[in-house]
Amino acid sequence: MRRLLDYQASCDDVTDASSPARFARRRLLKAAVFGLPSDHPDAEITGNNKGLNSDLIHAVTGSVLDVSPHVLILQTETGEERLTLAASTVAWRGRTVAPAALRQGDRAIVKRNYARRTVADRIWAEIGRATGTIVERDGDTLLVDAGTEKGREILVIPPHAASRIQVRFPQLEPGYLIDVIGLRRPGFLVGLIPATSQPPYRADQPPSPPLVGGHIPDSISGTATWHEPGEEPDGLLGVAYPALDPETGCEVHGRAGTGGSYAPDADTAATYGLRTHPVNAYADGCYDTSPYSPATDDPHQADHCPSDLAAADLHAVDPHMAGPGCVRLPYLSLGSVLRIHNDCTQRSRVLPVTSCGAASRLFCDRCVTCGTSPRGRVADLTMAAFVDMGGDLERGCFNATITIGG
Repeated sequence: MRRLLDYQASCDDVTDASSPARFARRRLLKAAVFGLPSDHPDAEITGNNKGLNSDLIHAVTGSVLDVSPHVLILQTETGEERLTLAASTVAWRGRTVAPAALRQGDRAIVKRNYARRTVADRIWAEIGRATGTIVERDGDTLLVDAGTEKGREILVIPPHAASRIQVRFPQLEPGYLIDVIGLRRPGFLVGLIPATSQPPYRADQPPSPPLVGGHIPDSISGTATWHEPGEEPDGLLGVAYPALDPETGCEVHGRAGTGGSYAPDADTAATYGLRTHPVNAYADGCYDTSPYSPATDDPHQADHCPSDLAAADLHAVDPHMAGPGCVRLPYLSLGSVLRIHNDCTQRSRVLPVTSCGAASRLFCDRCVTCGTSPRGRVADLTMAAFVDMGGDLERGCFNATITIGG
């Protein structure tokens, strides 16, 4: 009947059906219609909780409205949030700083104290992450391909951070992987901290995981990382899964670019030792590293664009073409649920699969937050979920155990 009336055949065709928040709500909608057993972990669901668990969320995301020695005020999606700053409160803004050093307008994510929810334990301001394949390099500036869903972004590694990063990522050349945490600036990321410890192999040649015999194990151990929200709601509790069903079209390789350009202001350039002429990243993936003259250059044109684009695309990698990844995982669909256990803090949550994390399959790194994790990434959490489970964003990862279906 729907087809005869020329209606859309299924809800999958509806424009907002692919929203990460919608995938997170699938289990909530099912529970509202069919109910759940009283002993099910999702049985007590509150209306304000964006995750699947009934326990309170301990991560708050917003913009800094005001900060004093004793109080932090954030503008969140739901209004103003006032948090008490204790003597033990620690803040990060490119480095560890006093909370009073935060600036009005900073994007911040706060971890509440688990016992006293009005007290801020940890604050991260303007923190960002560049994860993917290096497809272009010009001096201290790298163009990083983070996959089709996330596009490409510019990463600048200042001289004082280069040696620290190269201890973990010795090959900062096109074709190799990079995962760096730093300070988010308009149009680019200042890379300061290596996120994990990565073996030096080309992105298109990851090691093959060992074969698995018999039944799929009930739980799988590895590394859990985090990613910036992008198009996801700031406070979403979800996970990007490395092995989505191929029918979802996850991470089919194609051109992607961040667009725009940057030119560090004088203070930023002096602080991080950066050059001051812009580097342009065009919306179609072109990347122009030539000196820029506002008087003569059109920011929408680049003489070198076709060759630069060809060079960048030469090093871009489709994760599915590189094999199963460093950990063999069963295929799941969007909206499936995982129980994620932080082996370092012993906190667990049942989280929905809200996006594609295929690029994680390329990384055979190890997390050393508490001991050394088994090689490979098993989950890429949203920032809110990572902080809520006790993860420290500047560390980049925690050792995790996942259980399919909760």
